Amino acid sequence: MFPSSHDIVNKQEIKDVCYDVIFKLIQSENDILITTKPDLTVTREILEKFDKYKSNIQFRFTITSNQNRLLKFWEKNAPLYEDRLESLKLAYKKGFKTSVSIEPFLDYDPQKLISEIGPFVTESIWIGPMNYISRNNIEEIDQLEYLTVRKNYEFDHLKEIYDILKSNPKIRFKDSMKIKLNLM
Repeated sequence: MFPSSHDIVNKQEIKDVCYDVIFKLIQSENDILITTKPDLTVTREILEKFDKYKSNIQFRFTITSNQNRLLKFWEKNAPLYEDRLESLKLAYKKGFKTSVSIEPFLDYDPQKLISEIGPFVTESIWIGPMNYISRNNIEEIDQLEYLTVRKNYEFDHLKEIYDILKSNPKIRFKDSMKIKLNLM
């Protein structure tokens, strides 16, 4: 999995180093899972630079909501939904293996997002809750967002989502969700 602790952002010095690592991993006969909140420019460059290695590459795009308002709040400075969706579509159309991480799912009902991205996913769609939601030192202006997102992860709601999605062959549930539902 690459990168493992950051993202490939659209800054030349970062891209150069990341592309170097990807190339070295491929030259060493590794398969690579590129995990990213995709920047459309970066995605286009990766698709072009590594087209002949597509059998060694799978993308795992993080797309946690189809609502830019939520993305801007919870994932500050990250790409908007349209860029992420377009990155997924481009990788799919170019013949790369694609998967999506919807962790944490920010929409109360992630089914609409899943139906929008599903046709462009060749591998899996991972879904899971937010692992930590602060309860202290939240600015008053932000308190409603925190209260709202907590409702996404109440036991009964997680169970409902699990029951609805468990028969979808592309859906995988993160361990954090299975633990919350006592399935592990």
